[in-house]
Amino acid sequence: MKQSNVWTISVALLGALIAGLYWWQLQERTGPPNPSAASAASAPAPVIVQSPAASAPPVIQYPMLAEAPPAPAGSAPMAKAPPTFEESLVEALGEKAVLQWLNVDALAHRVVVTVDNLTRPHAPARYWPVHPTPGRFTTVPGAEADAIAPENAKRYVPFVAWVESLDSKRVVALYRRHYGLFQTAYENLGYPGRYFNDRLIEVIDHLLATPVPAEPIAVRMARVKGPIEPARPWVLNEFANEADEERSAGQKWLMRIGNDNAKRLQIKLRELRAELTRRR
Repeated sequence: MKQSNVWTISVALLGALIAGLYWWQLQERTGPPNPSAASAASAPAPVIVQSPAASAPPVIQYPMLAEAPPAPAGSAPMAKAPPTFEESLVEALGEKAVLQWLNVDALAHRVVVTVDNLTRPHAPARYWPVHPTPGRFTTVPGAEADAIAPENAKRYVPFVAWVESLDSKRVVALYRRHYGLFQTAYENLGYPGRYFNDRLIEVIDHLLATPVPAEPIAVRMARVKGPIEPARPWVLNEFANEADEERSAGQKWLMRIGNDNAKRLQIKLRELRAELTRRR
């Protein structure tokens, strides 16, 4: 081996020996590193995630307590399936009345949708729980505008008379007994956690606030843009008074059916409201 190579290797070994001695002395003074402390130093600080405070459930103003179906007179209660909603309807209202006035197909859903829409601009007839009134909306010409014909109110008299004939306590008992159907239908509309009976009372109060218009009520044909003529133009009449035309679907309907019919229905609404809010 050449003299220069021997010298290079000797210097390298000497440097390694000096570095090893320095590291050993340092360890003697400071001691070995604490594994747990090293891990804590290298680990990121824990992130504390606070779950958002759960929103308080809405306060139920008018709870609808469940009501058991009545037991047959003179017999002990028997363990049998409770009557369905349709069976209860026929029992409470009579089969003839149910077939004549009600759309029994998905009735609970129809009731909920229509009730919710009565405070809005439109309440589509295809969702109504009752059959549309026979006949057609009629008007009479006036000096400045057409007006709702007095004969138009006569179309609604049979329906109003039927509503007046209903036993409010019996109707509310039927509603209370099957309230779960209405609550489920309301939540399925997009109101989870909201209480349908509170909404029903709110809508009744809205209808009771309908003003009594001066008759005859001026109306006009709604403007339809386009070349296609409407098949039923009489349904496109609107109130000539802008403020009345801006009212909800429910209030406009009460104003269209005539003041006498509207007053009679409002009396029934007050009666139903008293039963719906009664604390048992």
